[in-house]
Amino acid sequence: MDTLDLARLQFALTAGTHFLFVALTLGLATLIAVVQTRATLTRSAVHERMTRFWGRLYVINYVMGIVTGLVMEFQLGMAWNGLSHFSGNVFGAALAMETLVAFFVESTFLGLWIFGWGRLNRWAHLAVFWVVTLTAYASAYWVLVANGFMQNPVGAELSGGVLRLTDAAAVLANPAALTAFGHVMAASLVAAGFFLAGVSAHHLRRRTAEQEFFRRSLRIGVFTGLPGLAAVLAFGELSFSTVQPMKWAVFEGDAAEIERLRAEAAAAYEAVRESVGGAGGAGGPAGLADLADLVPPALPVQAGGIAMLGLFGVMALVSLVSVPLALSSRAVRGLRAWHVLLTAAVPLPFAAVLGGWVLREAGRQPWAVQGLLTTEEALSDLPPGLLRFSLAAFTVLFAALVAVNVWMLARAARRGPDPAGGPAGGAPDLPSGSSAARDEPIPAVVF
Repeated sequence: MDTLDLARLQFALTAGTHFLFVALTLGLATLIAVVQTRATLTRSAVHERMTRFWGRLYVINYVMGIVTGLVMEFQLGMAWNGLSHFSGNVFGAALAMETLVAFFVESTFLGLWIFGWGRLNRWAHLAVFWVVTLTAYASAYWVLVANGFMQNPVGAELSGGVLRLTDAAAVLANPAALTAFGHVMAASLVAAGFFLAGVSAHHLRRRTAEQEFFRRSLRIGVFTGLPGLAAVLAFGELSFSTVQPMKWAVFEGDAAEIERLRAEAAAAYEAVRESVGGAGGAGGPAGLADLADLVPPALPVQAGGIAMLGLFGVMALVSLVSVPLALSSRAVRGLRAWHVLLTAAVPLPFAAVLGGWVLREAGRQPWAVQGLLTTEEALSDLPPGLLRFSLAAFTVLFAALVAVNVWMLARAARRGPDPAGGPAGGAPDLPSGSSAARDEPIPAVVF
């Protein structure tokens, strides 16, 4: 593999892995915020315990996701300085805002939520987690603003061989970003819904003592999954208006349309290069002779699209079967075949979001910024040996992180909620009103 292939593979590995953590984090945050709101309004003990239990799983996934997210920031500077040089004036601020929101505001308030049990007023504690949830949305939005500009560059013009921002509102309201934001948020709710339903079904199948707890949790998951799938479909339809025509021509295998679009893209690209005097963004002129093709690779585009659509159909079928069954207390408690199905369906949303991500990103190749900057031009001047080393290191690191995350989630999920009326989150059982009960912090790992 040459340097470009190695850099693309490395970014695909890290971005795809990070996306798995993000999907569950965004969806779980929403459901936990809603459950805690009900617990705060009604003082429901079972909903408070649900908040603690699912919150514990959320924190595990969040922490692991932060580690993978850090790598994403460094990769832009290490392997893709041509992209930063050419278009950093436009979307650099969006990535900076994402960093401020995710790594400062969101993590700070999550810390307040973790250590605020029993210390903050219940309304303040609820408000803290809603801030966590809303900043998670904001973080996703800023990332998709940057990605949306790469998919559909608007609000900027070429000047001196680089892009300059001319209309911030157009960048922030880019249809390619807004529709993708809605699509990702809906997919995250589906992932969280299937996760809740699958974990709850596992406990119900094993006939654990927490029947009421997991009966409620299963219904929340099931009744979240189906509307989430409907929203995924709706935003997916809206996204068609911003999808590059070449992407769908390749997905459908329309050879005549592919050739027509390739010729148009070649002419437009030559005109762009002539308008900047052959400045070529960061890497100098890149004539068409240097471009192997202006057509995306068919295999990943078609495989990603088929996986996304096929898994969507399977999840829709599971949800349509599950909703009426969830209305029956007898089925919720005793239909073991359905419990097995729900548990087995937990990975489906994550595989589907990866398929959709591959379709979206591989389908715009060979462009880093659609029609303006090729991926080859965006690449840093790095020796292949260095990229081979970093790719091997990241592969081992991310495989370990995924394995540890799955193990910790499975362990915490199998453990189940803390006993009703017992110490919160495994904290020492201290006498009510003692100074230790008031002042001893709850351990972050078990809060």
